[in-house]
Amino acid sequence: MLGKITKSTVERLPLNEMLWDQSLVGFGARRQRKHVHYLLRYRLNGHQRFITIGRHGAWTPDSARTEAKRLLGLVASKVDPASERVRPADTFGAELTRYLERKRPVLRPRSLVEVERHLSVQAKSLHNLPLTEINRRNIALTLAEIEQQSGPVARNRVRSSLSAFFAFAIREGLLEQNPVVGTGKADEEPSRERVLTSAELTAVLNALDAGPFSEIVRLLVLTAQRRSEIGGLRWSEVDFEQGLIGLPPERSKNHRQHELPMSIQVRAVLERQPRKNEFVFGGKFTSWTRAKADLDRRLNGVAPWKLHDLRRSAATHMAELGVLPHIIEAVLNHVSHKSGVAGIYNRARYQKDMRAAIQTWADYVDRLNPS
Repeated sequence: MLGKITKSTVERLPLNEMLWDQSLVGFGARRQRKHVHYLLRYRLNGHQRFITIGRHGAWTPDSARTEAKRLLGLVASKVDPASERVRPADTFGAELTRYLERKRPVLRPRSLVEVERHLSVQAKSLHNLPLTEINRRNIALTLAEIEQQSGPVARNRVRSSLSAFFAFAIREGLLEQNPVVGTGKADEEPSRERVLTSAELTAVLNALDAGPFSEIVRLLVLTAQRRSEIGGLRWSEVDFEQGLIGLPPERSKNHRQHELPMSIQVRAVLERQPRKNEFVFGGKFTSWTRAKADLDRRLNGVAPWKLHDLRRSAATHMAELGVLPHIIEAVLNHVSHKSGVAGIYNRARYQKDMRAAIQTWADYVDRLNPS
C-alpha cells in the first residue's frame, strides 16, 4: 500500500498491513500485532535488504523519516546500514531473552525447558549474529552440526524451535523472511507411526493388574487421551452426572477446553477409584518409566511400543470401526479447522457422535479382553 506516512495513517494501519511512503522511496511502516514498526527497504550490491528503524511511539513519523534518509545516505556511500547499526538488541541472543519471556506464560514448564535448551545451548553459534544477517546458510550449517553431534531427532526439534523464534521476529517487525524456510528436515528412525494390532492390545490389556498405573493404561486405551491428561486427572474434571471428562485449557496440549463423553467402561474404571485427595489416582502420576518397564516385562512377543502409541492405535481402530474422521479428531481434541463461534458450535454438535464413537470403541475393547 502506497501513501503518506503520518501519525494518523500509521495509527490507522490494519494488522499485518504495510504502508510505503509515497515521497521517500524505501521508507515504510508495518503493523505487527499491537505495534507499528518503521523500516527501510534498500538495495546494496544487487541484493534487496530490510532494516528496522524502531517502533511507533518511540519514533515519530518525522524522526523515523529523518533516520531513513540518514541510512539511505549510507547506502549511497556503499555502506550497509545493518552493519553500521548493529546494537546488542539487534542480535539473535539479545532478542532471544525477550522471546523466552513472551513464551513463559503460554508454554508448559517442560516445553519451555526444551525450547530454551534448543535456542540457548544448541543454537548458541547464532547468538552474536544480527538478526538481519542470519540467512538460510547459517541455519543449515547450525542444523548440520546439531545433527552430527546429537542425531536427526535433535536437529528437527531445534529446527522447529528456530522457525517459531523467527516467526516471532517477523511478527515483531524485526525481519521480513524466516531463514529456516527451505532448510531440510532429517529422516527420523524409527517411525513414530506405531499402531498396536488387536492381538497386541489384547496382550497389553491381559497384562494389566489392579494398580494405579494399570488403571491409567486402561483409560488411555479407552479414551485415546494423552498420558499427562489421564495421569493427572482430577475429580473436579470428572462429571458423573453429565457423563463427561472435562479438561480445562491449561491441561490440554492445544490449550482448548476439551469435554470427552464417558463410555460405560470408562465410568466403571473411575467409579472404583478411592477418593484420597483431589487427584483420581492419588496424585500426578510420575513413575512412567519404571511402571512401563514392569508392564513390558509381563508382555511376551509384543514389539517395543510407547504409551502414546495407545492414542494413535485407538484412533486407527476407531476409523476401522467406521467412526468418521472429524469425530475422531474431536475425540483426540485436535484443533478444528473451524475457530471462534463455529468451532464452539461444532464441538457441541459433535457431543452425541463422540459419545457413540467412544462407546463403540469401548465395546470393541471389551471383546478383545472379555475378562
